[in-house]
Amino acid sequence: MHIEIWADVVCGWAYIGKRRLERAVAGTDVEVVWRPFRIDPTTPDEATPLAEALRDPVVDAALQQCAPGVSPAQHRVRVAEIAAAEGIGPGWGAKWRTSSHDAHRLLLLAHERAGAAVQNELAEQVMKAHFLDGADISDRKVLAELTAKAGFAEGAGLLDTDAGDREVRELLLIGKARGITSSPTIVVGDRLLTGAQHPEVIAEFLAGGGEDRPLPVEVQRLRWVESLLAQGDPLGALSLLRPLLAEHPEDPNVRRLAARGYFHSAQLHRAHEVLTALVAAVPDDAYGRLMLGRTLHRMGRAQEAAPHLAMAAAMTPGFA
Repeated sequence: MHIEIWADVVCGWAYIGKRRLERAVAGTDVEVVWRPFRIDPTTPDEATPLAEALRDPVVDAALQQCAPGVSPAQHRVRVAEIAAAEGIGPGWGAKWRTSSHDAHRLLLLAHERAGAAVQNELAEQVMKAHFLDGADISDRKVLAELTAKAGFAEGAGLLDTDAGDREVRELLLIGKARGITSSPTIVVGDRLLTGAQHPEVIAEFLAGGGEDRPLPVEVQRLRWVESLLAQGDPLGALSLLRPLLAEHPEDPNVRRLAARGYFHSAQLHRAHEVLTALVAAVPDDAYGRLMLGRTLHRMGRAQEAAPHLAMAAAMTPGFA
């Protein structure tokens, strides 16, 4: 069974969730792959003392993605107690508010180049360093030491390149598109289990159904793009759509999604160009005419917009 754990390595519940998942799958044949999540995307590149950062209400709000429904003060006490009960420690307590981006890059590269077992060990080393050793895991010297401990020595040399950067950013968008909103989230196929659940709950979840037959990559990506558009993230949608635009530039479904992304990100001239071509190719495309009319209207060309909007309404009354 292929299991994904979408988590941020600076989230204490992710460390607890790792321990509980390991207990749930002990003695079974599974592959666990770590995927990136950011509980605090606003974290600056340079680490700051955590005690100082936690006085900022913006940081407290960001941490809610790691412990929804729990105040930051309650969270810190509770997670320390549970970590101890799970055998994590002694000395629990992160010291730094620090960016986890490079750590996520290394985790991705470890999986690609050395496999899931090495990636899992690297996740262990990174979280131990952050939560038990008080290390700054955005420090590349620290990360280089951790990669060596995990058996991924070549990772140190990759830190000063852009290896893994684009892939991590894309995976963050994919996670958002798939409805992953907190750390950790365990994913099997299209099924999600949110939070660091007890081993019994995880085992029941894993036994609840096999992996779904994967959809073609292109279909998956189209669905993710639609999801991001529905969530009001047109720039993220366009980012995920970029490979399909390169591979299938004439596909009407791809072009229609691109037009929606351009429209909702105020790239009106691009939207107009794509929609004009779509409507010329398929004159009875009611949705295409609706979008073209709306685009022209936003461009201040109301007279040109009117016939397209009228035709869209005539073909599909719901567009009136």
